[in-house]
Amino acid sequence: MKIAIRLAGLALKQLARHRTRSLLTMAGVATGMFLFTTIETTQHRLRAATIETASDTTLIVYRQNRFCPATSRLPEHYAPAIRRMPGVREVIPVQIVVNNCGASLDVITFRGVPADAFASESRDFEIIAGSLEQWQSRDDAALVGEQFATRRRLEPGDTFEAVGIRVHVAGIVRSPGAQENNVAHVALPFLQQAARTGLGTVTQFNVKVDSQEHLDEVAAAIDEFFATDAEPTDTRPEKAFFAQSAQDLIEIIGFTRWLGLGAVIAVVGLVANALLLVARSRVRENAILQTLGFPQLAIGLLVLWEGSLLGLAGGVAGSVGAAAFLFWYHPSMGNEGLILSLDPSLSVVIWSIVLAVVLGAVASLWPAWIAARHPIVSSLRSS
Repeated sequence: MKIAIRLAGLALKQLARHRTRSLLTMAGVATGMFLFTTIETTQHRLRAATIETASDTTLIVYRQNRFCPATSRLPEHYAPAIRRMPGVREVIPVQIVVNNCGASLDVITFRGVPADAFASESRDFEIIAGSLEQWQSRDDAALVGEQFATRRRLEPGDTFEAVGIRVHVAGIVRSPGAQENNVAHVALPFLQQAARTGLGTVTQFNVKVDSQEHLDEVAAAIDEFFATDAEPTDTRPEKAFFAQSAQDLIEIIGFTRWLGLGAVIAVVGLVANALLLVARSRVRENAILQTLGFPQLAIGLLVLWEGSLLGLAGGVAGSVGAAAFLFWYHPSMGNEGLILSLDPSLSVVIWSIVLAVVLGAVASLWPAWIAARHPIVSSLRSS
């Protein structure tokens, strides 16, 4: 163990002796891991947005055979009937207006909700700037999600216009849900008039159920109740609704797996090439170490340490850099009015760093074998 630790120190000195080559290799590894971490973050957030858990108790009631919010119209008077159904805890009619219904990197979403939708016992966010009273005091006021406000550089008291709707920022909210952090909440009557959809018509109903076990039962009851109405419904759990409605977005994210695989292959090739050059340039030096008593295994371990250290340094730089970029920029992807926020995750960063170290070690196996197996006599004769 002590010998292995000492070899790590020697490997670090070897890398420091050739700063330019080491830095260029680390920069290449960092670039590959930056791309991999960003892609893995996207995959991680997609899984979180589509895989149901025991804490999920929200149903989305949508117009049957409709996808884009502009085409889903339901009578607002459905709310009392849904509220009376067994297992239903809360019903919130929601009007949604978006600037782009297709897959997009910059989606502006307005959500119109009743004035009492943000009662203290029902809301799942905190107001970090401004106040709820300011939102309730004027018709055109908006409570803006924290990430939305960061991208648009909005603060309480500002005004902004999108999709032909001009609103006054009354507060900034922070929520554990990605959707609330990336939308602007406005009063339902105001949005119905501004979007010219007409009073009494909404895009969907958000239904809170008393238990996750009752989701399918309540969803079936809602759809059965309105099956013969002029506007039949299609009710699904929130995450299942996201998975079904954001198919274009999911297909795009699925394709990025190939980019992640390409980044991994590039890292392996880059480290392997750099260490092969190292093994060939240090032939006489390795032979001298062997004459001093270094066994072949130690020579191979020395190269393995160099590959692992290159992977570690590049992995830390690339993964942490990607997390910092995502945290600062707050990018998001939207489709059908649904938003996938690409927030960095500590678990993804750690996984990316570990993978970079493993890739560095794997890439150094062949160079280590070459360095360890080279005959001492021929090595000493080489110029």
